[in-house]
Amino acid sequence: MRMKKGLFLLLLCSLFGASTASAQKFGYVDTEFILSKTPEYQKSLSEIDKFADKWSKEILDKNAEIEKLQRAYQAEEILLTDDMKRERQRVISDKEREAREYNNKIFGYEGQLFLKKKELIKIPMERINRALEKVIAQKKLDFIFDKASDFVMLYTNPKHDYTDYVMEEMGLDTEAKQKSVTPVAGQAAPATQSTAKPK
Repeated sequence: MRMKKGLFLLLLCSLFGASTASAQKFGYVDTEFILSKTPEYQKSLSEIDKFADKWSKEILDKNAEIEKLQRAYQAEEILLTDDMKRERQRVISDKEREAREYNNKIFGYEGQLFLKKKELIKIPMERINRALEKVIAQKKLDFIFDKASDFVMLYTNPKHDYTDYVMEEMGLDTEAKQKSVTPVAGQAAPATQSTAKPK
């Protein structure tokens, strides 16, 4: 799952004040990969799935109730007076509106599912940020980018990848880290990449 970025876009974190462009040291990390290896995040995903399943079932129940009312109305329509028809149609219309509003409240932009995700990933993201701050200070970096952010990185050289350092600072296993260079548009990615860490 590609997480939508809030804290992920870590751009231009200058730590040491003014310095010439030629002397500036920069790097990048892949927060999406780090999150995928973080136990707290895996637990958060499980919790998010539970909430999503619960809310989805509630919406399905609402839609099933509407379908039941519609079938009953169609079966009895010929026996109903005009006033009764209007009342039945009003009830069905109100139920449909309620179902739409509830769906938007849960799954819409900044709905309850979005807020729940934001709440549950807060702790693992805080861990990443604390580790990242230490790595930035230790390696004397002037700029750090996030490969997983919405910021388009057409090319990433592995020698500037500090992901492993952040994972080590967090106590996570780095052996499974498969480094890759993001190719420039139109070019194929090399088959193998150096796994040497930046100094």
